[in-house]
Amino acid sequence: MNASLNIDAVNFDKDKGTVVVVAQDAVSGRVLMVENADREALERTIETGEMHYRSRTRGLWRKGATSGNVQKVVSLTLDCDGDAVVARVRSAGPACHTGAVSCFGESAGAPTIWSTLASKISMRRVELNEELVAAVQSDSTGPRKPRSHTRELLLDRNLRLKKIGEESAELIAACADGDASRATEEAADLIYHLAVALEAVGSSLDRAAEVLWQRSLNAAS
Repeated sequence: MNASLNIDAVNFDKDKGTVVVVAQDAVSGRVLMVENADREALERTIETGEMHYRSRTRGLWRKGATSGNVQKVVSLTLDCDGDAVVARVRSAGPACHTGAVSCFGESAGAPTIWSTLASKISMRRVELNEELVAAVQSDSTGPRKPRSHTRELLLDRNLRLKKIGEESAELIAACADGDASRATEEAADLIYHLAVALEAVGSSLDRAAEVLWQRSLNAAS
């Protein structure tokens, strides 16, 4: 996290003691929400690495404290006048209380394909964990649900690694043959298996995209 924000340089509203904070998805650039923060909220944000805001009705509050949809801070940037902060974040869930990804609806831009794929795989992982816990608690010996391919992969590390190797080889072969259609299909298969493998170790394609984005910024500087 870039915690270099100089709070003393923030031009807080003289009457309200707050500054406007625009929360933006660090990967897609999508505007998620706009809230206010006072000095204490910004200090807590920097201290914890999670977004905190200040409102008249809720006082000091941490995003996701009740819903679990926390916003992990990637960077905080003050505008030229010091009266607005852009917070680039990784959101654990919808930003809006309505359940929408963004408080601004589709006008703020569509979620990335990475986010959509990672979200579906992550949900499958949660469901799998719940099934395993229930099976252990009940010591059930009855019939079990058929396993999906994603479920199989999440359960079996060796299978995950094997599939990545197989899909990589098939993509290489398709590219060597100059077969654009088959190469595209094989690339899609490889990306899917990479997404599952990253999810299994606690990462995601979004985080990999962030690394590439940061590298591009470093290369340009």
